[in-house]
Amino acid sequence: METVFQVFFGVLLLCCFMCLYRIGRGPTAPDRTVAIDILGIVIVGFSALLSAVTGKEFYMNVAITWALVSFIGTIALAKYLEGRGFDE
Repeated sequence: METVFQVFFGVLLLCCFMCLYRIGRGPTAPDRTVAIDILGIVIVGFSALLSAVTGKEFYMNVAITWALVSFIGTIALAKYLEGRGFDE
């Protein structure tokens, strides 16, 4: 079972590096926004996997909080890129 968790950590780490590459080399701002959103999802995956490995529910609370903050940040960035105000 430990090998499975190590494979999952490796896959998530690879996804993290691919997102960081897209953030740095993204041709447009929407591409970078999507990469930032996916990076947030990968971090939630890290936290959930860490919670499963250690058995501590604190990491699951971090994952839920990170998901909510990431969602709100993505919506705010999308509205900014669209040229609309935050009150619309």
